[in-house]
Amino acid sequence: MSAELHDQVLASKTAATHRSLAARLEPFDSYWQAPQDAEAGFRSFVAYYRANYLPVMPDSLAARILVVSCGPGYLVKMLKDVGYTAVTGIDSDPAKVEIAQRHALPCEVAHAFEYLESSAAEFDVIIPEQELNHLTLDETIEFLRVCRRALRKNGRVVVYAMNGANPLVGSENLSHNIDHFYNVTEYSLTQILQLGGFEKIRVFPLKLYVFWNNPFNYVGLLLTTLFEWSMRIIYRLYGKKVRVLSKKIAAVAQTAA
Repeated sequence: MSAELHDQVLASKTAATHRSLAARLEPFDSYWQAPQDAEAGFRSFVAYYRANYLPVMPDSLAARILVVSCGPGYLVKMLKDVGYTAVTGIDSDPAKVEIAQRHALPCEVAHAFEYLESSAAEFDVIIPEQELNHLTLDETIEFLRVCRRALRKNGRVVVYAMNGANPLVGSENLSHNIDHFYNVTEYSLTQILQLGGFEKIRVFPLKLYVFWNNPFNYVGLLLTTLFEWSMRIIYRLYGKKVRVLSKKIAAVAQTAA
């Protein structure tokens, strides 16, 4: 059986058996942030992931890493480029996986819950490349628990969602897409991960301005830094110790030793 036919058969089987999630137009287990010209995203998204995700990756280049909702394979490519040798990407959209495979990236068609439920203590790292808030809260906690069972001891997840603490984009993020079910702050993201069975949780901002060859990058970085520091002061005046005010907020967390 050819690789193309194999992918088509696998896609038809998973489409017939996968569980129904709440998101209707942008399901969680596929990647929706790629530009219309997906090929054009390889340079910019790889730089974004290198700046934000590489610092929280394991030291061992042999770590087994699963990228959920990998889309065209931007994060998978970054990890492969820096030397990780055991990376797998899954996405429920065969058209997106086809792009990744054209770049010789180890990605395959699969649905997140079913794939993880069939894996037990197989991975050192699991990274959903889609925001958690494309799941409902109940679905999110169930997803994290499934991830925990698929991770080895001292394994880690790296997740992110829309940041409700940002007063400019927090409510807009929630309102403009019917498949965004909630926002988080650093505190509530920690709560969600705790309910999912994780510990040693560290929340961090996702940086938008990481493209140093573009002069506008420095202007955007300056303005957003000034805005976020101003809002930290204002939150303090209201008795709130809000540390992370970036548009998107991420966290890394571990399974029990």
